[in-house]
Amino acid sequence: MPAYKYPLLIKQLLLAPSVRTPNKEIVYRDLVRFGYRTLFERINRLGSSLDKLGVKQGDTVAVVDYDSHRYLESYFAIPMLGAVLHTVNWRLPPEQMLYTMNHAEDKIVLVHSDFLPVLESFGDKLTTVEKFILLTDDNKKPDTKLNIEAEYEEMLRAGSSSYDFPDFDEDTRATLFYTTGTTGDPKGVYFTHRQIVLHTVGIALLGAGQNYPRFVTPDEVYMPLTPMFHVHAWGTPYLSTMSGMKQVYPGKYDIMLLIKLIKKEGVTYTHCVPTILGMLLLGVEMEGVDLSGLKMIIGGAALPGGLANQALKAGIKFYCGYGLSETCPLLTATDLKDDMLDWDTDRKVSVLKGTGLPAPLVQVEIMDESGRKLPHDGKSMGEIVARAPWLTEGYFKKPKESEQLWRYGWLHTGDIGYIDEGGYLYLTDRVKDVIKTGGEWISSLKLEDLISEHKAVAEAGVIGMPDERWGERPMAVVVPKPEYKDKISPEDIKEFLQKFVEDGTILKWAIPDRIEFVAQLPHTVVGKVDKKVLRKQYISK
Repeated sequence: MPAYKYPLLIKQLLLAPSVRTPNKEIVYRDLVRFGYRTLFERINRLGSSLDKLGVKQGDTVAVVDYDSHRYLESYFAIPMLGAVLHTVNWRLPPEQMLYTMNHAEDKIVLVHSDFLPVLESFGDKLTTVEKFILLTDDNKKPDTKLNIEAEYEEMLRAGSSSYDFPDFDEDTRATLFYTTGTTGDPKGVYFTHRQIVLHTVGIALLGAGQNYPRFVTPDEVYMPLTPMFHVHAWGTPYLSTMSGMKQVYPGKYDIMLLIKLIKKEGVTYTHCVPTILGMLLLGVEMEGVDLSGLKMIIGGAALPGGLANQALKAGIKFYCGYGLSETCPLLTATDLKDDMLDWDTDRKVSVLKGTGLPAPLVQVEIMDESGRKLPHDGKSMGEIVARAPWLTEGYFKKPKESEQLWRYGWLHTGDIGYIDEGGYLYLTDRVKDVIKTGGEWISSLKLEDLISEHKAVAEAGVIGMPDERWGERPMAVVVPKPEYKDKISPEDIKEFLQKFVEDGTILKWAIPDRIEFVAQLPHTVVGKVDKKVLRKQYISK
């Protein structure tokens, strides 16, 4: 009899916790609490219920929900059937939500009652959806024009507590979600079972070499602060489940509730974009909650130096990760090498808030426009390209864009950066955001970081403004802290930046000609400063 060909399937991520930590808890807000044994049973019930509804291998099942225990169950049960999990970005405009659901060919939609109105607004235009499953927090059944087949909990009660999920090819598509492109329709990014399993193991291996802070262990209490529709919440629910951690899901984000859950449930490990970190720190300041010891992965956007220092003062142990929707997302993470451990705090932070070293199994290079790899000399700048076993093979139903993504056999990130002699990657800007002035490249991210270190600045966005003489000149849009709203001027910012010119951090022509103060900056759905909106607001003026 031939040896068993062990396919790398998502269901195998459940093997270890089923025997090692069956009594660890899954918590949803202050509403639901159960152990891993119940989680495994509920995954079986969801799988068997979807099977009864006619879900077959290759069908697409959409989820429109907040971060919840239901979402965690869907992360497993739907792909374990051989179906495709479409994590719908409910922050998209309705017309783009409609586009993604039709483009993905969703068959069944699991939808939280809060999102019924937006789905009702285009429900008659959904071309492939056959049935809706209602998700509620209060078991109430609202009036709706949609064809609700069942309520989630009722459906699970009618399902089987033991369901034999099949084996199939590990290269079967498991998940699908859509990027928020700056132009045109969102692009679908997909991942296979093999890719997700290897990404999960890759994150776990990342912890083996961390010096500061130490990475997570099964004893952590995990709570996501990144939407579960966005790159599998950075893959961390899969890691947390495989590791058997206690998991806390916050549902609809409310800063005061998040702080309450962190305190009540003893959360020790989370991840978020810098914007959420800033909101969390503001709430902590108001509530006087001690967050010392909380481990946090920062990603999605560059961590400003000022915010990094605030996090340190609050006792948060952070490091930064870098990746894209197309990379599942892990590519690099910040870490300190042994010879850095005795550095002073400021010098350590300069590394920890950066882009970091390649994760296990990841190759990262810098490439010029002709496809030539550039030296790791700390000076040669080009586009960041990557190879890893978990990178998407392309964009769903978009062969030309997929070919462009993988030109020269490397996944092209669209980011500009360089690699130093020690192997550390430094992200300097997006290809589309770098400011080209008089033949020099100015990093908008670097300027934002430096401006954020001013004591009066809460946040900054930098864009390139057309200039007849120099091609482009930097402009800064700054959000002052409330207590400094009427006490800061453009000259204060320019004078502050001058010291970075004097110490050689930036060149003199990097100081923005124009600085505007605003109450808030526009952000993308994943928390980045939306420079597309800023350009529309200011370039036409």
